[in-house]
Amino acid sequence: MTDDPDVLAPLRFLREREIVHFQRFGEALDYARDYLKQQHYFFMQKNGCNS
Repeated sequence: MTDDPDVLAPLRFLREREIVHFQRFGEALDYARDYLKQQHYFFMQKNGCNS
């Protein structure tokens, strides 16, 4: 809707940044899914003390 380079440049920058944020969020979601698929072991000490 505009040909003004002073308007287009920041919009282009913001759009590219948003694409990168979307990609990083997708990668973080993949890491979380992989972590949740793994079996985890949790150890508790009896009575909650070391001795």
